Amino acid sequence: MEELREDHDDGTVARVAAIDIAKASGMVCLRVPHDTIEGRRVQQVWTVASTTNAILELGDRLVCQGVERVVMEATGSYWRPFFYLLEARGLDCWLVNARDVKNVPGRPKTDKLDAVWLAKLAERGMVRASFVPPKPVRQLRDFTRTRTVFVQERTRHKHRVDKALQDAQIKLSGAVSDLFGQSGRAMMNAMVAGERNPRTLAELAQGSLVKKKAALAEALTRQFEDHHARLLGVLLATIDHLTAQIHELDQLIAQTLEEITTPPDDPADADGPATVVSARVLAERLDAVPGIGPTTAQIILAEIGADMSRFPTPEHLVSWAKLCPRTIQSGAKNTAGPAGQGNPWLKGALGEAANAAARTDTFLGARYRRIVKRRGHAKALVAVARSILVIAWHLINDPDASYQELGADWHRRHLDAARKTRDLVRQLQALGHQVALAPASA
Repeated sequence: MEELREDHDDGTVARVAAIDIAKASGMVCLRVPHDTIEGRRVQQVWTVASTTNAILELGDRLVCQGVERVVMEATGSYWRPFFYLLEARGLDCWLVNARDVKNVPGRPKTDKLDAVWLAKLAERGMVRASFVPPKPVRQLRDFTRTRTVFVQERTRHKHRVDKALQDAQIKLSGAVSDLFGQSGRAMMNAMVAGERNPRTLAELAQGSLVKKKAALAEALTRQFEDHHARLLGVLLATIDHLTAQIHELDQLIAQTLEEITTPPDDPADADGPATVVSARVLAERLDAVPGIGPTTAQIILAEIGADMSRFPTPEHLVSWAKLCPRTIQSGAKNTAGPAGQGNPWLKGALGEAANAAARTDTFLGARYRRIVKRRGHAKALVAVARSILVIAWHLINDPDASYQELGADWHRRHLDAARKTRDLVRQLQALGHQVALAPASA
């Protein structure tokens, strides 16, 4: 028999409120102890409109009732007004995953019963709070996510430009490496302005493309009509507008990074003054990791924040990001289940970083090449992304940490020669060979 001793609070809450949130309203369930009868609880259920005044009035009522915790499901983006306004009122708000608090099969499904069920789970400590970062980090998230969407939209418009040129029999994208470089953009602007002569357009080439004027003139021989010019002008203007908006978001992100800092050290553990590091400095540290650039570093900080107290260990962060397999154990059989969805913004940035690091001659690149041989490209990228996230945790958690490259030969230098020899001998014997080892001569 295994004996467990709980040294921490069991999570039960005496005075709790739960909110089942819809688009225009929320069903509130309040459960508090009875005033006179011990062991009995009083339950109230009512509907609250999702307007600012109604939510603030709800917050005052819950504060007067001495509510210790307010729990709500993550329903689209409709939970945000309730969470932010009640949190500003001083209430302890928990956002929980709807998958973890779904109704027991066979129970009737109504908003009232959902709110009551959620309140009962909360008062018994049977729910876990999702990670909701503080307000400055949420603002940084809004900027970085909007920038990501704008960059994706700009890329789609660039593809539309190439399709419009292909429709006009212009093969410019096959003759230049960057269609939107200085030369390519100058040629497209000239076509929008009314220039139709291929040789005149080819004369706009700059840099290394000057040697390819003949090929450019051939690629620019076309059936370019006025409606192509009007369409191309609209697409180029949209791309320029998105580029300006992206630059503005870059400035807003840089300003917000200065406002976010790591929490000060515990005075009991620190001999000197408390160390506080700004998110800008953390972004510069993350930029030193292979595969991570300034944009990716900003996205990582926006998604996980600068306070790692919510993730006590790197394993907690990796598990939250869904970059590790889920363990399924039944009897004597252990199975690694799917990792799960996780945060798509964080996983997308880490995937790009892992893809870039895999092509480098570094420790992370060597890790990818070791794993891809036996597990495949996708799983090798996930493993490298996990390593990058672990490195990020250490760089953010330790104010004095800095990235030190181990080198692509780290695994070879730390190879267990005896174990490697046994593996190779076992492989040769499995192929039907008799192996006799002799020490190499000096």
